[in-house]
Amino acid sequence: MFDFGLWKRLRDNGVLGLNDRNANFVLVHNQRRNYPLVDDKVLTKELALKAGAAVPDLFGLIEIQKQVATFPDIVRDKENFVVKPAEGSQGEGIIVVKGRSGDMYRTAGGSLIDENQMAFHLSNILSGVYSLGGQPDKAIIEYCVEFDPVFEALTFRGVPDIRIIVFLGVPVMAMVRLPTRQSDGKANLHQGAIGAGIDMATGVTLTAVKGNSVVDTHPDTLNKVSGTQIPNWPVLLDMAARSFEMTNLGYQGIDIVLDRDRGPLILELNARPGLNIQIANRAGLRHRLEAVERNRNALRAVGDRVAFTIENFGAREAQAA
Repeated sequence: MFDFGLWKRLRDNGVLGLNDRNANFVLVHNQRRNYPLVDDKVLTKELALKAGAAVPDLFGLIEIQKQVATFPDIVRDKENFVVKPAEGSQGEGIIVVKGRSGDMYRTAGGSLIDENQMAFHLSNILSGVYSLGGQPDKAIIEYCVEFDPVFEALTFRGVPDIRIIVFLGVPVMAMVRLPTRQSDGKANLHQGAIGAGIDMATGVTLTAVKGNSVVDTHPDTLNKVSGTQIPNWPVLLDMAARSFEMTNLGYQGIDIVLDRDRGPLILELNARPGLNIQIANRAGLRHRLEAVERNRNALRAVGDRVAFTIENFGAREAQAA
C-alpha cells in the first residue's frame, strides 16, 4: 500500500526518487544524441583528452574476436592493468589485474585467472554480455590507477573513486566509493563497495552507505570513514564543473580517481547516476537541483559554478537548511 505520509516526508526533505530523476531531470536536460559520449568509455576518453583533462592511459582496444589473440602482447610488459567493457554498466565485466603469478593474472581481489579464462572473458565483452542493452561491445585495456595513500586505511585492495553529481555545470553532491572484500576490490556499490558522502565545501568525508544502510566504519579495515580530507578538492570541483561543456548533458555523474603519482584522472561519465549518494550524504538532491535551476542565469562561468557549490552545498549549509 502506498504510504502518502512517508512519501511527503521524503519529498519535503528533498529526497529525489528514480521516477522524479528520470522525468524531471534526465529526460529534460539530457538530449538523447549526447548519450553515446558517456555510454562509450572510449569516446569519453577522447572527449576528456580533447578538453585537456587527464585520463588513465589506454594500452589497447580489442574490437573483434580475432584480436583476442593479441591480448598477451598488449599486456606483455604490464604488471598492473584493467580490462573493461567500453559500454558496460554498474561495474560489470571489469577485471583489475594487480600482478602475475607465473602465466596467471592476479586480480585485485586476490584470485588467479589464466590465459584461457581471460580470452573467454574478452569474448564475453565483445558479444555484449556486460553492455547496455546487450549490444556488441569493445574491450578496453588501460592503466591501473595506484590510489592516493590518503585512502590506505579505507579500502580493500582496489582503487577508490569519487562520484560527483553535476547539474547544469554545478557540482551538487559527491561521495567516495571504497572497495571492500565483498566487492572484490572494485569501487562499485552494486557489488558491495561502500560510499562515503563528502562535504562539498571542504572535501571532508561524512558518513557512508553500504547497500541501503548507513555505516560508520569500513567493513574490512574497521576504520572510521568520516573525517578524511580528499586531496585536491578544489581541483576536483573544477573538473566536475567543466564536464558540462564536454558532454552538454545537464544531469550527469563524473567519476574521478586520485592516482598516487598522476593526481586526479577522469575515469568515466554517466548520464544516469544512481541515487544512493543521498543516503551516503544524509541529504536529498532535489533542493540542491532546484537551487541551481533558480540561479542558472548567473552561473555561466566555471568559477561561478564552483563558488556556488562551496557557498551553498557544504555540510554546514545542509544542516542549517
